[in-house]
Amino acid sequence: MRRFSLWLRGRPIVADSLLAAFLMVLDALGVGNEHHKASYLVFSLLLPVPLILRRIYPRAMAAAMFLLSVLCTLVGYLVGDDTSGHVALIGLGVMLYTLVAYVGRRDGLIYLVCLAVDLGLSLLILSEPVGGDIALVFAIYALCWTLAEFNGARHAYDAEVAARLAVADYDKERRAHEAVAAERTRIARELHDVVAHAVSVIIVQADGAKYALRHDPDTAERALATIAGTGRDALRELRRTVALLRTEHAPELLPQHGSAGIARLAEMMRDAGLAVELELTGELDDITPEVSLGVHRIVQESLTNTLRHAGSSPKATVRVHRRADDILIEVTDSGGVPVEEPDIPGTGMGLVGMRERVAVLGGTLSAGRTGDGRWRVSATLPLRAETD
Repeated sequence: MRRFSLWLRGRPIVADSLLAAFLMVLDALGVGNEHHKASYLVFSLLLPVPLILRRIYPRAMAAAMFLLSVLCTLVGYLVGDDTSGHVALIGLGVMLYTLVAYVGRRDGLIYLVCLAVDLGLSLLILSEPVGGDIALVFAIYALCWTLAEFNGARHAYDAEVAARLAVADYDKERRAHEAVAAERTRIARELHDVVAHAVSVIIVQADGAKYALRHDPDTAERALATIAGTGRDALRELRRTVALLRTEHAPELLPQHGSAGIARLAEMMRDAGLAVELELTGELDDITPEVSLGVHRIVQESLTNTLRHAGSSPKATVRVHRRADDILIEVTDSGGVPVEEPDIPGTGMGLVGMRERVAVLGGTLSAGRTGDGRWRVSATLPLRAETD
């Protein structure tokens, strides 16, 4: 029974057709007491018809029902019958309920006034009110209005709940898309940092090995060893990044670089031909993995850019200083300018990637030339994540 009720709720025409058919049958059963059976049966069939489309076209069907009621009264006057015997006139109350519940009180009030006029017309023409008792008629209308108020309030509540659920679903979907976009950005940033750094070092070392191959085999051998080591490190980083994609994101999967990782990075850049001065102060090995990775990537990207763009015999000074509430990273190069266009073109995304990473960690970053012509990257990363 409950399933049938839910089925009818989703098909208003079917439910209202059943109501109209019920009123037709109930009204037609009273034909035996009427003198003009033909006219009575005609209105028994016509009066319930507007009920079929009452929820689809409420105003039009209410007007049609009212006009049929007036016409029924006039025909009853002409043929000398009392129209109060039409049970189908209960449909007037149903139409009043429909207008109040589905359209609004204003339309319901106008319709109620029209019904009062129709009732007065019946009193004047037939000397009998529709329904036989004016008090009963108004009681029926009052009941229909009250039910409509309750049902309208329920519909308004259901609509508000549905709207809130729709907003919640949209917001959930939007957050999911934003999370996917943020994860893609994070992955792209990691891949850029790993690949750009490794490929830059490999290209520089390969060029050096090519020139030193005939005249200085030892230098060429060291360059090739650096290429091999850089390639292995890059492959290891890529495998770690791919592992993050295949598993749930967890902080323990992030690499713990710390001071040893920065020192190893500086040594690798020295092997690539970049003179690096390193200054590490404060405890850098017990910070959160996210901040540790951020420090490592900023130093890595800054040194890679120096190797690319600082000309011949490049130099860089790296300062990583842990303070009370944050970590200060400063990378300053020697300020050299390449004689010609660099052989290692960049994508222009290195600085953008650093800014994105620093923004995610809630820090600040500045980059630009100093007064003496050198290029400096300065970033601060807060340590508040340790206590969050």
